[in-house]
Amino acid sequence: MTNLFFESGDLGATEAFLSAAYTPMQIGGRPADTRARISRTAVGGLSVDRLSFGYTMGYDAGCLGKVCLVTMHSGTIVDTTGGREEVFGPGETFLLAPPDRPYEGQVREARYTITMFDPRLLGRVASAPAGRDVRITGPRAVGPAENRRLGAAVAYLRDHVLDDSGASADPDGLLVSTAAQHLAATVLCTLPNTAREDAPAPRDTRDAHSDTLRRAVAFIEANAHRDITLADIAASIPVTPRAVQYAFTRHAGTTPLGHLRRVRLARAHADLRSADPSGHATVAGIAGRWGFAHQGRFAAAYRQEYGVAPSVTLRSG
Repeated sequence: MTNLFFESGDLGATEAFLSAAYTPMQIGGRPADTRARISRTAVGGLSVDRLSFGYTMGYDAGCLGKVCLVTMHSGTIVDTTGGREEVFGPGETFLLAPPDRPYEGQVREARYTITMFDPRLLGRVASAPAGRDVRITGPRAVGPAENRRLGAAVAYLRDHVLDDSGASADPDGLLVSTAAQHLAATVLCTLPNTAREDAPAPRDTRDAHSDTLRRAVAFIEANAHRDITLADIAASIPVTPRAVQYAFTRHAGTTPLGHLRRVRLARAHADLRSADPSGHATVAGIAGRWGFAHQGRFAAAYRQEYGVAPSVTLRSG
């Protein structure tokens, strides 16, 4: 895990830090209040930054090379790329700029969160064909509910994964990789993108039979401890990812990743039962080992599945 912190009232120092941390940029304006505060937590290709500027700052920046999501807490950001003027305010989570394009605009006395990840993760989660990129085609979520969902995914990553307790519970990186896939999947479900426009092929339906389900379940059971995606499950059979999705929907009433989550919950249950309650095992440590970062959500899912709190199972082990 990497942690960075910057605080300064010097515009030149702020410009140098932003250029090093993101992409070369120039800051415009000469405000009276030049306070800037920036912190970064990064691990496994993910980064979450908290930024606060006490002034209006113009910027002209190069390509980021990453998916860059901004969640506004106060103030506004005005995007003026390409001559347009689009204003983003508190409560919005949006794409700042396509990974391969420069961008410009203004930060107006704003406090916000920036979340960045490799754009190739979108194609991996969407199971796009080799050599075919998945691109986000608009900055805003497709609706208010989708905006809230995207903001919640960012908050989950910021507050429950990329923090000290989350990192200590994730020595093998499963928690971070699972959270990254969840964020990328949420982006694909909430922002306009090319993957949403793909139509299913006839063979997807033809291959969605019970044998596909059986082989997919076997692969998940054998690899639940690893960082696996829908594409990995499909390749093990082999069929298309959509065929796997249809097979689970038709024959199991769930999704492949939903089944993976249930298998990991069962493995966490087994570890809680076998752990020595007088030893060093903790509910958080065992949950993190199986990719569950949010303890409240893990406890709720566990109680729903097993009828007791995970701490009860650990104490009775």
